Amino acid sequence: MIEAAQSGHPGLPLGAAPLAYTLFTRHLKIDPENPEWFDRDRFVLSAGHGSAMLYSLLHLSGFNLSIADLKHFRQLNSRTPGHPEHGVVPGVDATTGPLGQGIGMAVGMAMAEAHLAAIFNQATQLVDHHTYVICGDGDLMEGVSHEAASLAGHLKLSKLIVLYDSNDVSLDGPADRALTDNVQKRFESYGWHYQRVADGNDLTAIDQAITRAERQATAPTLIEVKTVIGYGAPKQGTNQVHGSPLGAAGIIALRKALNWQEAEFTVPKLVTERFTKTLRQNGANKRQLWEQQRQELSPKAAQQFKRAITQELPADWINELPTYKLGQSESGRVTSQKMIQAIANKVPMFWGGSADLATSNKTDIAGSNSFTALTPEQRNICFGVREFAEATALNGIALHGGSHIFGGTFFTFSDYMRGAIRLAALQKLPVTYIFTHDSIAVGEDGPTHEPVEQLMSLRAMPNVSVIRPADPNEAVAAWKLALTVHDRPTVLVFTRQDLAVLKGAQQQVSGVSRGGYVLSVQQGTQPEGVLIASGSEVALALTAQQELLKLKHDVAVVSMPSFDRFDQQSRHYQEQVLPAHVRNRVSIEMGATLGWERYVGLDGVSMGIDSFGASGKATEVISKYGFSTKAVTTAYLKMWEQNNFSQIPKREAI
Repeated sequence: MIEAAQSGHPGLPLGAAPLAYTLFTRHLKIDPENPEWFDRDRFVLSAGHGSAMLYSLLHLSGFNLSIADLKHFRQLNSRTPGHPEHGVVPGVDATTGPLGQGIGMAVGMAMAEAHLAAIFNQATQLVDHHTYVICGDGDLMEGVSHEAASLAGHLKLSKLIVLYDSNDVSLDGPADRALTDNVQKRFESYGWHYQRVADGNDLTAIDQAITRAERQATAPTLIEVKTVIGYGAPKQGTNQVHGSPLGAAGIIALRKALNWQEAEFTVPKLVTERFTKTLRQNGANKRQLWEQQRQELSPKAAQQFKRAITQELPADWINELPTYKLGQSESGRVTSQKMIQAIANKVPMFWGGSADLATSNKTDIAGSNSFTALTPEQRNICFGVREFAEATALNGIALHGGSHIFGGTFFTFSDYMRGAIRLAALQKLPVTYIFTHDSIAVGEDGPTHEPVEQLMSLRAMPNVSVIRPADPNEAVAAWKLALTVHDRPTVLVFTRQDLAVLKGAQQQVSGVSRGGYVLSVQQGTQPEGVLIASGSEVALALTAQQELLKLKHDVAVVSMPSFDRFDQQSRHYQEQVLPAHVRNRVSIEMGATLGWERYVGLDGVSMGIDSFGASGKATEVISKYGFSTKAVTTAYLKMWEQNNFSQIPKREAI
């Protein structure tokens, strides 16, 4: 595959093939004919650059992946992309390649298995499977692996088994140039069970180690398997075989070393029969037994289980959602807390947590305790100060299925999560992120805690829906959308400070779903200009609208909670909200201005912050950066004068 593509990583596939083969043929509980079987074992190739090995195993195992697919490895629009991509081909349980994240996602999968098992395994074993990982030295160097392993050990996730392809080589050279950790002591300190297989080609030893790991009931397991990178190739054991094709001479030498005479892309009949008799038949038999158990469920339990695995919401789930009237005010994070509680009361598989900020993010589910090794049925996850691991675990829980999952932190710390949010977007995972303390209004905590560029940064990420509500009713609408979206993550950005209820609650529900809407129309038939804002700044736009009206400038106010949703609307709707002929436009947002030009145009003005914030009382910081009624009206009038002057015909030179 790699030679045909003239691209790829032969080192890991050649070195780790024996341990991967042993896992697939002797342990992995899967049914290739039913690749989405809910109680299958999950397998994550965290070292995603070894994708050629995974695709080969999927083909041999009977998944819908043909020899023709293998021949198009790493080619445009192929079903065998350079790194494994979830959703492209059956059998790939997670998108991997960014090292370390596969381990984090596997931790999330094991958490989901433990949680759902505690809920559903009352009369039958509906949820009883393992999560297996193959990782390398690079995975264990990444900081997220430390966070995730620490969390897994704390939670005693005994169904998690990590096979460490320990070959002492990384891309640039010997691993000891940068890595001299005592891996055994490291993982044992996390509370893991550790094993070592000295010979990576010893199938029996690998088999026995996995068997011992599967019998563990109180801890996750790391099995360090000492392998030779690029085994059999001329430059085996060096970084020279990590990420480059072997070349024609190298392939000849490899064939000789491995005593392999078959033609390329040929699977001998004996190999096919071996996989059929072991993996395929065993998997099919186990799935059929599981289906029989499922048929024995009571109607109520069967319905609950079906809703879990299909993520179907109860018909009455919206009946308890909070409502707000004019005169009320509430911070975004408090409205979110009420929404979490209302949803949790109706949706049993709704759970989540925060990075040691639950009391500040307001993410705890009332009436539920912490998800722990002793109480896995509980719904509040204590991620600790591990934002990156939290985000990867959220991805793993979503990939596993059976849950509506959320996680939170301060908005400025979303930077720690960014790589995992990107993978959530790539994998089309319906993860909900709750980011509070959304602007310089954080105040005294200062610039380290005041997000500036984060909002636009996440808006720039493909397939992520970012919603910044302007008041409690918009916050309710945002949560409704987050829970009903199935093909992308949703970022909910909430204030710490109170927001007053704005006019038009019914209008807000549909307006938020469309990303932007006219919240307050002008008095005349056509607006002279438009003030566009999101979040807490919408209220400021409304006061500026009234002040401008006193000065004979009749403008409309547009609330723009979600760029991505607004951009998906028809041109006709966008024209209704932002008429093309109205050139006088001012955007108002306490964050980076980059990106607003698409809505204000060349003649408009973007009021924002293109520097870091400051420490002080929130009102004083907000005023310092020019977010006042006077500043908005002044900015509008200056822009209007410039635009109006530019429309006066210039006298021709004589």
